[in-house]
Amino acid sequence: MNVYLQSLGVVCSLGSDLPGIRAKLWAHEIPDSVAPSDQYTPGRLLHLGRVQTESPDWGQVPLAQRSRHNALLAQALHQMRSSVQAAVLRHGPSRVAVILGGSAPGLEEGEQAVRSHRAHGVWPVGYDYAQQTLGSGAAFVAREIGATGPVYTISTACSSGAKALASGARLLRAGLVDAVVAGGADALSTFTIAGFSSLESVSAERCNPMSLHRNGINLGEGAALFLMGRDAGPMRLAGWGETSDAHHMSAPEPSGQGAADAMRLALARAGVAADMVDYLNLHGTATVQNDAMESRAVADLLGCEVPVSSTKPMTGHALAAAGSIEAALAWATLVDNPLGYLPPHWFDGVRDPQLPPLHLVHAGESLGRSPRYVMSNSFAFGGSNAALLFAQG
Repeated sequence: MNVYLQSLGVVCSLGSDLPGIRAKLWAHEIPDSVAPSDQYTPGRLLHLGRVQTESPDWGQVPLAQRSRHNALLAQALHQMRSSVQAAVLRHGPSRVAVILGGSAPGLEEGEQAVRSHRAHGVWPVGYDYAQQTLGSGAAFVAREIGATGPVYTISTACSSGAKALASGARLLRAGLVDAVVAGGADALSTFTIAGFSSLESVSAERCNPMSLHRNGINLGEGAALFLMGRDAGPMRLAGWGETSDAHHMSAPEPSGQGAADAMRLALARAGVAADMVDYLNLHGTATVQNDAMESRAVADLLGCEVPVSSTKPMTGHALAAAGSIEAALAWATLVDNPLGYLPPHWFDGVRDPQLPPLHLVHAGESLGRSPRYVMSNSFAFGGSNAALLFAQG
């Protein structure tokens, strides 16, 4: 049984919808979408992938669901609302599921509330601790669309958004539902940035994946949602693979075996040979260990000829939303792209001689034909690996 992605909504620092993202994705110069800011670190400039958005009119939305995290989801959902509502009407609310990847909703609201409480001795009006519950985003989306099927959140750090799509596919193939809204969201916060800074994995400059000079990530934010179903759509989730290294709490397993196994499983599930992959969106965080591990895994399984790139210098690392945002970039690459333009790999051009010589996409590069298969990698703390393989619908 085939699983199709029928519509999408996406917002990230690269753009507030798919057409805007496409315009910057194919640009011949690196966009300014990841830019210096000290919004969350006063006196310390960091390159961040921030989203410029206003809070929606919350209307009757419960206070517990009013957060920047859910505002990002609302912006993505707005772009696909008509197709989602049609699916709910067609299949019935109980046959529609909502599965989201998330990591820390409501943190910004919690930080502001604590500062206010320290200053004034009372919690501010408009704050509810439940804004920080992990399931807030999925509950919000389900309420907005009237879905009463399975509603849950996956929290496996930076693989969450990708694993939500794989989970949606399993529900559909098991016949438990007829439609799934799946994706991920994450919002920047002082807490998150401080946490990654404590691991000495945040770069003050624009991140530099696969470079000899790489020294850490740029954090970002955003949301991407997909309507998944059995009826044909513009893009198909041909395969997925998930593995768990359990090597270290934060460092990847150095050989890349788990990452390679995830990609191998995705290909096997799709029945696709490795040489059929036309482009791979790397996890590509620009940390020393991740890029070393991933490049080995890619070279071992796909070889060094397949075009690859990390898009995180354009979006920042949106953590739980990264896998779903990069699935949206796979959509941009596969759908309505007859010349096969590929997302460029922006870095300083100084390759690390210790890494395999992967084919890093240069600006303006294209296949000269429509792509067949596009793969996207997402790797996370604790060795949680996910690989998604997409095909044209």
